[in-house]
Amino acid sequence: MPHDIILASGSEIRAQLLRNAGLDFRIEKARIDEDMLRRSLEMERESPRDIADALADAKAMKVATKNRESLVIGCDQVLAFDGRIFPKPETLDDAREHLLALRNKTHTLLSAAVIYFEQRPVWRHVGVVRLKMRDFSDAYIEDYLKRNWDSIRWSVGGYKLEEEGVRLFSRVDGDYFNVLGLPLVEMLNYLMVTGDLQS
Repeated sequence: MPHDIILASGSEIRAQLLRNAGLDFRIEKARIDEDMLRRSLEMERESPRDIADALADAKAMKVATKNRESLVIGCDQVLAFDGRIFPKPETLDDAREHLLALRNKTHTLLSAAVIYFEQRPVWRHVGVVRLKMRDFSDAYIEDYLKRNWDSIRWSVGGYKLEEEGVRLFSRVDGDYFNVLGLPLVEMLNYLMVTGDLQS
């Protein structure tokens, strides 16, 4: 019998991806201090891949403590560039700084997902995508930020590939779902193998 599935995330796009794939689930946002955990892991010189995985794990574990019989999905995404991890921009100036730093260069997105069951991790995956930004003009980026700030303010890098942000790129190498923040295909395969999703 399929288990109850919980998405431990407030991300609208992740929830939409799961709905579009036909999953029956509920949302219970994990209450953790992501910024503090990320900064701590950076100070310990953990790799971007391990940071993404640890953040996803922490979210799943937090929600799993109260939902022992459910499959709890935790997710996180990290943008790595030139030895730095870019957090979500807190201000318009942050977003501008991030985009100008990434202009005409290649960066990496790491999208992690972890599934907990009975308060322990039973599956995990980190998807990796490399993205090359084009050499856009200063004028374009100012107009882009004015038009899109309300939408991109919660997105690492200051862009959404599913919206106007796609115009910032000249090349994307990797799975589109990982760009959106969820290794969806790999996760669906796991749920089909366990019988929690009809195959």
